[in-house]
Amino acid sequence: MSCIFCKIVEGELPSKKVFENELILAFHDIQPEAPVHILFIPKKHIPSMNEITPEDVEAISEIHLAIKKVAKELNVDESGYRIVNNCGQNGGQLVPHLHYHLLGGERLGRLNPK
Repeated sequence: MSCIFCKIVEGELPSKKVFENELILAFHDIQPEAPVHILFIPKKHIPSMNEITPEDVEAISEIHLAIKKVAKELNVDESGYRIVNNCGQNGGQLVPHLHYHLLGGERLGRLNPK
């Protein structure tokens, strides 16, 4: 499979992990857009939010619990942070593997300033 996130899960590509369990993996983004920029992915390949099935609910729940845990560990839980999931080309999804961005460590601007 050519999915970059699947290669990270399989250990074929390196990552700076911050959290891992049997269902999910979290690691530092290699092109951070904030002082804290962590990606959370299910280990199962799910192309996007549109392909989530009832069987995936446990992994999605684990991601949300891990976001809360990692935000606290990285000291952004009190000051605030943003969770982003991009879905599809017009939504800004660059990697076709479901993932969530945890962004924080500074005051974040508006999502779409116009």
